[in-house]
Amino acid sequence: MSRNDTRTGTARVGDLDIYYEDTGPLDAPPVLLIMGLSAQLTMWPSGFCELLAAENLRVIRFDNRDIGLSTHLDGVRVGGSMIARMVKTELGIGSSVPYTVPDMAADAIGVLDHLGIERAHVVGASMGGMIAQVVGGKYPERVLSLAILFSSTLQALLPPPDPRKLLALISGPGKGATREQYIAGSAKAMQTIGSPAYPLSDAEALAMATEYHDRSHNPAGVMRQMTAVMGSGSLRRYARKVTAPTVVIHGKADGLMRPSGGKAIAHAVTGSKLVLIDGMGHDLPEPLWPQITSELFANFRRA
Repeated sequence: MSRNDTRTGTARVGDLDIYYEDTGPLDAPPVLLIMGLSAQLTMWPSGFCELLAAENLRVIRFDNRDIGLSTHLDGVRVGGSMIARMVKTELGIGSSVPYTVPDMAADAIGVLDHLGIERAHVVGASMGGMIAQVVGGKYPERVLSLAILFSSTLQALLPPPDPRKLLALISGPGKGATREQYIAGSAKAMQTIGSPAYPLSDAEALAMATEYHDRSHNPAGVMRQMTAVMGSGSLRRYARKVTAPTVVIHGKADGLMRPSGGKAIAHAVTGSKLVLIDGMGHDLPEPLWPQITSELFANFRRA
């Protein structure tokens, strides 16, 4: 996506500044893209966004709080026992955390408010899919359609992530690590959680991780986002209130957010369509863009 065609700015939402990029005609149907845990807006690949924009859509992507160029809640500490919080998460029970997924959904609405957008197609991936569920259920008047990629309702007793993939995402090289060590760890994590049928080469992963690290680096923010997911409790109560046309897309080979999470969303959202894709993990591999965008376009048309 050419930066010459992209408007950038920050939306003031409460005490936070949420950074966004906005591409396409101002009068075109808007599509709000919401990324996941530890993921800056650049994790929506520019080429993927171009496929959307080519269909005369206004494409908006933003950095969630505590990541990228949005406000980092520096100094905010997470109290309590992590083990106890993990147990509650498995049981679909919330816990005391600095902020929750519904708080992040309010940030997304704040971006729309800032841009003067009454209703948008909302597309969320991973934690972004959790945020999208809350947007769809709590703010139905703002949603034209809903698309949720490799996500979950966080309801009780869903199969947990593969520990190796979860650790790859949330663990780092430790205090005092060099830039190169952080980048190498990030590249390895991308390959670990990615699609086994469409693996990233070492060079591709390293290039992505380098760009990502140099744009913003905030390990403490990643942990606060992690506790936001863990502390929110089951989101099924929001998913059941979704009335917009909904498509749920999930990779059959996703070990970080297992397919049972996508199935739970589709079961909770009345009239939704579930699409399970062979060989797809927890990412957006370019060979699958045509299939994924085709499902998105079909769901947009349902609205």
